Amino acid sequence: MSIKFCSLASGSSGNCQYVETENTRIIIDAGFSGKRVEELLSGIGVRPDSLDGIFVTHEHIDHAKGVGIISRRYNLPIYANSDTWMGMENIIGKVKEENIKILDTDKYFELKDMTIYPLGVFHDALDPVGYIIYNKNKKISIVTDTGWVNKNMMDKIKGSDLYLIESNHDVQMLKEGSYPWPLKQRVLSTRGHLSNDDCGRIMGEILTGQGEIVLLGHLSKDNNKPALALETVGNSIKDLGIDIDKDIVLGLSHRDRSTEVFDLSK
Repeated sequence: MSIKFCSLASGSSGNCQYVETENTRIIIDAGFSGKRVEELLSGIGVRPDSLDGIFVTHEHIDHAKGVGIISRRYNLPIYANSDTWMGMENIIGKVKEENIKILDTDKYFELKDMTIYPLGVFHDALDPVGYIIYNKNKKISIVTDTGWVNKNMMDKIKGSDLYLIESNHDVQMLKEGSYPWPLKQRVLSTRGHLSNDDCGRIMGEILTGQGEIVLLGHLSKDNNKPALALETVGNSIKDLGIDIDKDIVLGLSHRDRSTEVFDLSK
C-alpha cells in the first residue's frame, strides 16, 4: 500500500496539491488556468482524466480559478462544502449537476480507499477548510490559508506522516513592507495567514520526531524568503528538542513549480 503527495504549486498566484493512493487520485484546489493545471500534472506523469475528483478548500481565485475548466474538460466531480459552492459559482462557471458534490465541514468522507476530513480553518472566506487524508495507517494534513490554528485543529492534524503547513510571512518584513495598512492588518489577523513564527510554534507542539515530512506552504513573494521561513520554523522545532536533520524532513513548497513526489510507503 502506498500514498503519494506532491505540492504542484502553493502561493498567492495559485494553489494545487496532488494526492494518490493505490485506487484513488485527487487534486486539492486548482488555482490556475486549465492549461497550467494540466502542465503541472503532466510534470509528474499524471493525466487529468485519471483523476477521481477535485477538492476545494475555499472560493478565492488562487484556489478555484481552474476548477470548473478541469471538471468540464475531464468530467470530474468537484467536492466542496455548500458555502464554498455558493462563493465560487461565478468563478468556476456551470458544471454538470452530477459533478456537484457537497461536503460537510468537520465530517469524515469516504472516497474509494481514501478517508477525507475537511478541517474547518480561520480565513476570510465563507467556510474555508484544510484537508486531512487517511489511507490505511498513513495520514496527510494540508493546512494553508488560516490565520489561526486552535487546539482542536492541532489535535486533528497531529500524528500526520506529512504536513503541508502555511508559513506565509515574516512579521517584520510584512510590517515594514509595501502593502497598504488594511492589507497588512488582514494578513496579520486571525482570519489571514500564518507567519513563520506561528508555523514554527505550531509544528513544535505537534511533531514527535518520528520522520514526519513538513513542507512549508503559501510563502509570500513580498513578505518572506524561503531561507528565512526554513530558518525560523527550524529554530522553533529545534528549541523543542527535535533534530531537524535526523528526526524530521523539513522542506518547502514552491509558488511556481512542483515539489518532488513524496511516497509515504517508503
